[in-house]
Amino acid sequence: MITKEAKIGFIGTGVMGKSMARNLHTAGYSINVYTRTKEKAEELISLGANWKETVAELAQNSDVIITMVGYPSDVEEVYFGEKGILENAEKGTYIIDMTTSKPSLAKDIYQAASEKGIFSLDAPVSGGDIGAQNGTLAIMVGGDQQAFDGLQPIFTVLGENIILQGGPGTGQHTKLANQITIASNMIGVCEAIVYAKKAGLNSERVLDSISTGAAGSFSLSNLGPRMLKGDFAPGFYVKHFIKDMTIALESAEEIGLTTPGLSLSLKLYRELAEKGDNDSGTQALIKLFD
Repeated sequence: MITKEAKIGFIGTGVMGKSMARNLHTAGYSINVYTRTKEKAEELISLGANWKETVAELAQNSDVIITMVGYPSDVEEVYFGEKGILENAEKGTYIIDMTTSKPSLAKDIYQAASEKGIFSLDAPVSGGDIGAQNGTLAIMVGGDQQAFDGLQPIFTVLGENIILQGGPGTGQHTKLANQITIASNMIGVCEAIVYAKKAGLNSERVLDSISTGAAGSFSLSNLGPRMLKGDFAPGFYVKHFIKDMTIALESAEEIGLTTPGLSLSLKLYRELAEKGDNDSGTQALIKLFD
C-alpha cells in the first residue's frame, strides 16, 4: 500500500493534470513534475512541487508515476525509448497512464513493465475540469488487483467512482464506452437548447426542468449552462474529444460494431475544429446549431 512517504511523479499538467497534481500535493504527497512546456507547471512549482528537467530524471526519482498527456503518440514517447519511463524507472515502481489512449497500447506498456518488475495500470478518467478540481473523477482502471489495491490512497484523492474493470486495456475500453455515450448526448444537448430558444422559451428554466428528469446528464447540467453563457473555455478540448472518438470508432470497427451516433458526432466535431474551435471546450459544438 502506497504511503505519504512515496514520491509521485506527474507528467502532463494541462487543464486536468494540473488540478490532479495539485490535489495530490494538498493531500500531503511529495510531487515531481515534468511537462514539455515548463510554464504550465509554474503554479505547481510555486506550491512546492519539484521540477524535473526530463522524463528520465522524473522516472529515476519517483515511486509512482502518473501520466496525463494528449495523444497515444505522446504516451508512446514518454514510456518507451532510452529516455522513457520504462528504461529509467526502478523495479517496483507503479506507473499509471491516465490519458485516454488505445487499449492495445495499454497492453504493450503493461507487458513491457511486467518484464522489468514494474506495476502498470491504465486508468483514464471522466469528469472534466470540474471533476479534476474537486477530486471527484470517475476512474476506470485496467490491470492487476494487487497494483490496484496498492494505489487506492492515490486514487481516492483524485476521484470517487474508482472501479477495476479487468486486465490491462480494460480501463481504456471502458473510457471509450464513456466517450461513445457522451458523443451522441452532446448532440442532443445542443439540439434541445436551440429548440428551446426557437420555441421562445427561457432556456435557463428549461435546463432547470429537464436536467433532473430522464434527460439528465453531466453534459446537460454542466455544459448546458456554459453554452447559454457563450462560455467556450476548455474544460475538455475539442481536439482531445476528436482524438478519443477516433480511437473509439477504430476500436468499434475492430470488434465489428457499427456506431452511427459516434460517427455523426465525430463528423460534427471535425467540422467545428475546421471552423477554428480545435482548442475550445466541447460545449462549443452548439455553434454549429445556434
